[in-house]
Amino acid sequence: MIAGADFAEIPPYSETSPAGTTGSFVFNSPHSGSHYPARFLDMIRLDRAAIRRSEDCYVDELFAGVASLGAPLLSANFPRAYLDVNREPWELDPKMFAEPLPPFANARSARVAGGLGTIPRIVGEGQDIYAGRLPLAEAISRIDAFYKPYHHRLRGLLMQAHSRFGRAILIDCHSMPASIRVGESGIRPDFILGDRFGASAAPALSEQAIAILTDMGYTVAHNKPYAGGFITEHYGRPGRGLHAMQVEINRGLYMDERSYEKSAGFEALARDLTEFSGRLIAFAEYFFGRPALAAE
Repeated sequence: MIAGADFAEIPPYSETSPAGTTGSFVFNSPHSGSHYPARFLDMIRLDRAAIRRSEDCYVDELFAGVASLGAPLLSANFPRAYLDVNREPWELDPKMFAEPLPPFANARSARVAGGLGTIPRIVGEGQDIYAGRLPLAEAISRIDAFYKPYHHRLRGLLMQAHSRFGRAILIDCHSMPASIRVGESGIRPDFILGDRFGASAAPALSEQAIAILTDMGYTVAHNKPYAGGFITEHYGRPGRGLHAMQVEINRGLYMDERSYEKSAGFEALARDLTEFSGRLIAFAEYFFGRPALAAE
């Protein structure tokens, strides 16, 4: 397998699981991966600073406190520029590959058109990652070796929670550029919560998440411009007791986007996110009922 050795020294994803999972929440950080394999760096046209522009830097660290609340955290170690698991498995751009795509590939999605398919074509403000076309076998290898196992594990965590507690609540954790503005007022939100306009989570859950962050002094937008990606859409089935909500954090709160260094606000934000998660978990227990272990 072409890509298999890219993560021979470091696992492709990490999982922080408390000794005893005590609730129905699962946290996921699919874009915080920062291990750039040497083979990948040899095939791209960008330097190491430029290739990081699509990375959700440190988001996994910001949410690390959820383990103390009894919730698992799954996070990718492969970078988004290498493979984006917040896409369909075969969202591929035919212009990127030397051979024709398989007939089941989705080559016409808006994300592919924007250069942000499962194997991204660009990072940042439209910078091409590769100088030329890739062998199709490269995409197939990354998808088989890393995409499929990642989603297998994420699905397993959600099904485990649903089986044990009768519901599962996925919080998909991301970051956004500090320059993002929304609405006619052009406000620069601290957070954007996405629930696919109510399709992926119970409205009360999203409303409470917004209320908690607002009470903590943050500015929060809802669904615009980020309503949730493939993960939120794919796993969110409120009618079946599966809720999924995307959380986008303004990078200006915790890092310098030019140097990629953590800023003075990092530790305080991490504490706030643990408090936010705890309060949301407590609300879910009140709203849905305290999780009770299913009969063995």
